[in-house]
Amino acid sequence: MISASKWFAGAVVVIASVLSPLALADEALPESRKDDDAFLLLRDAVRQDDAAKAEFYAARLPDYPIPSYVDYYRLKSRFKDVSQAEIRDFMKRYDGQAIVDRLRNDWLLELGRKRDWATFDEQLPLFVLNDDTQVKCYALQSRAIKGQKVAEEARALLLAPAGYGEPCAGLIGTLAVTGQFNSDDLWAQLRLSGEANATGQARRLIVLLGGPDKKMIQAVDLPALAVAKGPGIGHIEHEIFLVAVGRLAKTSIKLALAALNKALPRLTPQEQAIGWANIALQSSYSLAPETGEYWRLSNGAPLSADAIQWKARIALRDGDWKLVKATIKAMPAALRNDPAWMYWMGRALMAEAGASAPTAEAAMLFRSIADQPNFYGQLAGEEMGRLVTIPAPGAPIAAAEVAPIAADPGFQRALKFFSMRLRFEGTREWNWSLRKLNEREHLAAAEFARQNNILDRMVNTSDRTRIQVDYTQRFPVPHDDIMHPATQTLGLDKAWVYGLIRQESRFIMDAQSSVGASGLMQVMPSTGRWVAKKIGLSDFVQHMLSDARTNILLGTNYMNMVLGNMDGSQVLATAAYNAGPGRLRSWRATLARPMESAVFIEAIPFLETRTYVKNVMSNATYYAALFEGRPQSIKARLGTVAPKGATVQEQQESSFGTRP
Repeated sequence: MISASKWFAGAVVVIASVLSPLALADEALPESRKDDDAFLLLRDAVRQDDAAKAEFYAARLPDYPIPSYVDYYRLKSRFKDVSQAEIRDFMKRYDGQAIVDRLRNDWLLELGRKRDWATFDEQLPLFVLNDDTQVKCYALQSRAIKGQKVAEEARALLLAPAGYGEPCAGLIGTLAVTGQFNSDDLWAQLRLSGEANATGQARRLIVLLGGPDKKMIQAVDLPALAVAKGPGIGHIEHEIFLVAVGRLAKTSIKLALAALNKALPRLTPQEQAIGWANIALQSSYSLAPETGEYWRLSNGAPLSADAIQWKARIALRDGDWKLVKATIKAMPAALRNDPAWMYWMGRALMAEAGASAPTAEAAMLFRSIADQPNFYGQLAGEEMGRLVTIPAPGAPIAAAEVAPIAADPGFQRALKFFSMRLRFEGTREWNWSLRKLNEREHLAAAEFARQNNILDRMVNTSDRTRIQVDYTQRFPVPHDDIMHPATQTLGLDKAWVYGLIRQESRFIMDAQSSVGASGLMQVMPSTGRWVAKKIGLSDFVQHMLSDARTNILLGTNYMNMVLGNMDGSQVLATAAYNAGPGRLRSWRATLARPMESAVFIEAIPFLETRTYVKNVMSNATYYAALFEGRPQSIKARLGTVAPKGATVQEQQESSFGTRP
């Protein structure tokens, strides 16, 4: 099972790739269908970088309902040769549309590649979304070339080497040459590249540092061989050795430990700390009991954003509230202000004071996030004595309020794309049109989505409001005529099931993940076959996963089976539904004693699963408040998680999460 964030971009089913030009000539097809097929083939041709085929299909669409996209793909198919006049003409003709901002994004990347900084600087302020990291790298590079100081902004931006590409690599080079980045910045980027397995970026950094390129490649690709040679002589070779230690720890903590221990006498205290941090980070992903000691030995090492968060997570698992507090205080401001770390800082302050109620400083932190309708907002609210409730709805949305939404060309384009199962394009158009709406109009747009059975857009759109809220839009209950008897028969918590579906598919019945999971509950074909056999559904075939009744039948039965295997813990079962029962068994095996579930969740090794479980449990708490009509405790729903076979008394006596 995978979360909505993963299948969303991959949900597009490009049926056009199997069609031939002859299929378009089939007189039995209505004109609109033939045009849609030609459009899909045009889009596919551009993705395949086939300009001739793209022009062929574009020429067949002189009167297509969305001409801006036909013209966009026409330009895109020959983008490196398109004149500025053609681009500017397109932008003028379709001014205000989402596709213009998309084209400007493409153009900015091309202008940066050509080092046409004058035109780049002219166009950048017009890039509305400005959500492309590589464009941002070009923007900082342009400013740096003009002598502006951009190092701090660059450090905040350059956190994910795998996505740097030439623009961000060029920015680092420019900052190094102009003296805005010193050797410490370059070493930090080198260590980050080692963590991210970004070999190409690591090579470029070694060149900037004047180090041996061959040894760096070996450290990343063949770390066992690199560490066998020892740390070498000088700071550069020591740093390369430490990258190799971190890379080796990904596959064998034992071998990495042996290599580091052997090299310790030849390393400076700072280098030793870096070596321990590299091992601690990889050990964190396995939740090994020794991990906390590795982090303590790493004191003084510069840590990446990922590393410092894992240091805090392991301290949480170890119940070391003093270290939790110190680690959060050492985080960059952007991380310290994340709701997760604001919540855990509040908890650490309470533990430090031995208080059963929030201290003044902790209460200030909790209050600052308690109004956020998310996992940590709910937990913070409960620390302040506020249970999860459903706000009273405002005045119903009138037909007259929906009418302008229905008439809006952007929403009309979105509907057209959704009808063709082009969810990426549809969502882009939908979200672009939301930008100009107030809160009441957002609710009207959500209602329009409901009327057109686009429930993911209804949920997403309604989620954006803060003052006027409608929780029937945010937490819909489609197919309850099927769901209610299914959950009642199994004795399954319906709020939990709907909470999971809301995260899995956002209620898109034909949702398809990149790995083949299908339908509302994103059931994998192999899982569907296995569950069908278990419950005696003898006529099951894979395409039945797209049927709501079958999908719910198989999905709820699978949830019930996983819940039973996880001793009734919704937290463990939710994580198992996403990451697989095998991984959950291994993560659960790391528990020495019962643990507060919120701590367990925060330290789940997979980011996707960690986010998934938080969202599902938050959703389930809201659904329970809707279904039961009374306030709900998310902390009671989470409870504790325990090692396999732990007694009820052991779970009740857990020291994790209890008040001092």
